[in-house]
Amino acid sequence: MEEFNQLHIGKIIRQELRNQGRSNVWLAKQLACHPRTIDKIFQKQFIDTYQLFRISKALQHDFFKYYSKFVQCPN
Repeated sequence: MEEFNQLHIGKIIRQELRNQGRSNVWLAKQLACHPRTIDKIFQKQFIDTYQLFRISKALQHDFFKYYSKFVQCPN
């Protein structure tokens, strides 16, 4: 599980936001929060699933897929 410990969802969110050419202020408006809250999200290695859902919806990007690759389900 060493790879899982290297996952940093805040950095992934920041990169996707930049890839889309959007700003922290834009995301803050989508989430109805202060832009400083967005900076705090970027610093977190793990975040609440509901918050991740809201960010996924705002950016139209499935951030859960980064966790799903660590789940092994029987076929």
